[in-house]
Amino acid sequence: MPNLKKLDCCFLVCGNSKKTYQELSKTYSAIEPPTWALLLAESTRVAGFNVNIIDANAEALSEEDIYIRLKRLAPKLICFVAYGQNVNAGTVNMTGVIHIASHLANKKINIPMSVIGSHVQALPIETLKKETVIDFVFTNEAVYALRNILKLDSFDSKNLSKINGIAYRHGEEIKMNPAEKIVPTEKMDVDLPGYAWDLLPFDKKPLDLYRAPMWHAEYDFEKRTPYASLQTSLGCMFHCNFCMINILNRNDNEEIGVASNYSTMRFWSTEFIIKEFDKLISMGVKTIRIVDEMFLLNPKYYVPLCKELAKRNKDDSLRIWSYSRIDTVKRPEILELVRKAGIKWLALGIESADKSIRLEVAKGKFEDVDVKKVIERVHEADIHVMANYIYGLPGDTIDTINKTLELSLELCTAGWNTYGAMALPGSQLYKEAVNKGIKLPESYEGYSFHSFETLPLPTESLTAKEIITLRDEAFTRYHTHKPFLKLIEKKFGKIAADNILQMTKIKLKRKIKGDQL
Repeated sequence: MPNLKKLDCCFLVCGNSKKTYQELSKTYSAIEPPTWALLLAESTRVAGFNVNIIDANAEALSEEDIYIRLKRLAPKLICFVAYGQNVNAGTVNMTGVIHIASHLANKKINIPMSVIGSHVQALPIETLKKETVIDFVFTNEAVYALRNILKLDSFDSKNLSKINGIAYRHGEEIKMNPAEKIVPTEKMDVDLPGYAWDLLPFDKKPLDLYRAPMWHAEYDFEKRTPYASLQTSLGCMFHCNFCMINILNRNDNEEIGVASNYSTMRFWSTEFIIKEFDKLISMGVKTIRIVDEMFLLNPKYYVPLCKELAKRNKDDSLRIWSYSRIDTVKRPEILELVRKAGIKWLALGIESADKSIRLEVAKGKFEDVDVKKVIERVHEADIHVMANYIYGLPGDTIDTINKTLELSLELCTAGWNTYGAMALPGSQLYKEAVNKGIKLPESYEGYSFHSFETLPLPTESLTAKEIITLRDEAFTRYHTHKPFLKLIEKKFGKIAADNILQMTKIKLKRKIKGDQL
């Protein structure tokens, strides 16, 4: 029998891959499963509400396609989920949100529109002042606020005034209610009880419309799908001033939220996480991303999980990657366990070769860590490294950036990412930039590391143009570096090396460098 119950909420996921990644979007960029939309959908469904997900990214839907589908579904509420798996994605994805919301408003769809995501959590009042097509926004993770919203008979300002954890319109004014609590660790399995995988679109088999990053798939197009991502924890204990990941933990109603003020971590149980892995494996999904910023941080949580995963990876078919701090993966026995669990890639935030710069951004100097030795140990454990670096951090000069590039060439990891430092909304760097009057991106896509509009922060000695030029030159130099290509061919085959060389032929255009679209 068809479900005839009225739809309470449609979670709408949309971005603008073309503007975010330019020509890389056609083939090389990932299509990530909407992790937070999946969690919210399951959470509200378990609470008794009828929900759905439209993933416009995965289905490549036009604005008119979305309008037609929403008219048919007729949900009580549209909730745009503007999160992403990368730290800048919440702001970057606002491009797609506003484009679609404006189209729906012009078509007079007459369904209230809300947004949840890191950008609106950081700048709720500014967003509503600027984006008049949005009716209200959620100011933290929204688990409880969303449930309370959906209980309302209508979404007028009188009713909305009673709901904690939102900002909304009251006539010509913007109102911001007191914060709503976040889900405590002891309630994670109950109030965030899984992922609504069944609500995602697919072609021939589950999750086949999603594709992993090229490096995660060993630079092999055939290994990119099906692809999933999930979390074992939420938040982070550290206070890096370039990061805004903790903004979902927000517990105040300041006009500008700063993520480092809300540093905390919450964990699901091992049983919960294994249940989700088992679901994915049963669906034929072996390429999986662990989204946590700090997966390998607390042995109390990751050791039992890795032991359980190892039991399911006797044939070594799992292809998992996760983040870690470089100072948490020093012990060989940990690396051995991680590898047995099917974690074949570790993304390590090295950021800079200069210890003083790492200290400046609260990353830590890694004083007790020999970066080169750690990378060697990871490689000895048969684990590939995605090394992440940031150009243009406070204190960076052309000498320190060149030093960082030379370190990356010496380490010669199978994966390499370098970004220009951004004042991401929600980060301490953003608030500092606002206070100092530093020029910030004029568009949401300006916060994308790969976009035409990108605008990194300047340093005392380097302009934004110089920083992005150095980054783009380093990208080509690293990926055409003969020792790197030799390594790739040895590990993954000649086709993988050829795919990388093809990727380097796509040159990103940059407005700041005077390029024309």
